[in-house]
Amino acid sequence: MPFKIEFTGMDELIRKMDKLPEVAAKVAAESLYEGAGVVADAVSGAVQGIATEPFKYAKGGKRRKPSPEEKAIVSNARHGVAKFKNDGNTIQTSIGYQKAGYATLKGKTKPVPVIVNAINSGTSFMQKQPFLRKAFSKSKSAAIATIQAGIEARADQFDLG
Repeated sequence: MPFKIEFTGMDELIRKMDKLPEVAAKVAAESLYEGAGVVADAVSGAVQGIATEPFKYAKGGKRRKPSPEEKAIVSNARHGVAKFKNDGNTIQTSIGYQKAGYATLKGKTKPVPVIVNAINSGTSFMQKQPFLRKAFSKSKSAAIATIQAGIEARADQFDLG
């Protein structure tokens, strides 16, 4: 004996499901931006922890700490969240000083990212102070929690109807 099953409302459900990728990308991007802001704030705070000493040339293989002027350049430099890259499967961004511009140090114009990298990674003449890595690792769990909270808060706001 055959059974007959009838469904109603399937067209509406299919229409809602078709909108889901578009809504999911928007929710993910907005939440990712908030999480990236948490990391950018951590970077701003980490800059304040850079140890300095008055400028002197490093001689005889010794390394120096960054000067207060170098720290001031990094403190005042533009940094933040880069434009999102969306390839359809993933949404990516970066936080840092890539487009921070130039600054004058000891009468010479230097790219700010070079100064940041010298302080963060060290050079043959400067001690490394990995403030970026520390900021990223300290803020990782807070950023993830912010992203998750953003997704959960927005999930119910979007009407798929």
